[in-house]
Amino acid sequence: MALAIFDLDNTLLAGDSDHRWGEFLCDVGLTKAETFRLKNDAFYADYQSGQLDMTAYLDFVLEPLTGMARSAVRSLQRQFVLECVEPMLLDKAFDLLNKHRVQGDTLLMMTATHAVVAEPVAARLGFEHWLGSGVGIHDDRYTGKAEGIPCFQQGKVDHLADWRSRHPDIADPDDSWFYSDSHNDLPLLNAVKHPIAVDPDDTLRAHAEANHWQIMSLR
Repeated sequence: MALAIFDLDNTLLAGDSDHRWGEFLCDVGLTKAETFRLKNDAFYADYQSGQLDMTAYLDFVLEPLTGMARSAVRSLQRQFVLECVEPMLLDKAFDLLNKHRVQGDTLLMMTATHAVVAEPVAARLGFEHWLGSGVGIHDDRYTGKAEGIPCFQQGKVDHLADWRSRHPDIADPDDSWFYSDSHNDLPLLNAVKHPIAVDPDDTLRAHAEANHWQIMSLR
């Protein structure tokens, strides 16, 4: 069976859950909204241009959780999924996931989004396997810092290699699909047998067209 890998934001979702989480922190009063929103938007612009310092961004967006117990954050996660993620869900995304499930493929969600967001969203989408950027936890409380190599750009290739080493028999290593909207995912798109551009940004669309990759829309 094949391995079907899916990016999350602007691929399976009609929006960016990572950026929306930053806005959500402002909405619930965990940050100084005006200055936080401006910096959150600036980081998002860096992401779109391919110049994002992912570790700096993760430290920024995780800082409001410093010292919070996991139980308190779980309550925020449930509220976030209900209020912010549900409106981003796409019927065609569920159809695509189900198509691969029916074929007997192994499904893996891979996202640069930090685990506080990635974990509940992966559950909502029905993923057994998912990889996201790590977050620091000590004594069951959030440290407010990123942990490990971000699951971003070349980091996705590294995370996938590590995941495969821990799941050597779960899928055919030579038959992998990867669905993504972003040129930031070109390292992994170039590493799989079936790269699929989903509602791609302009840079990825040009690359996909030049290399005769499939282009599709879930919108």
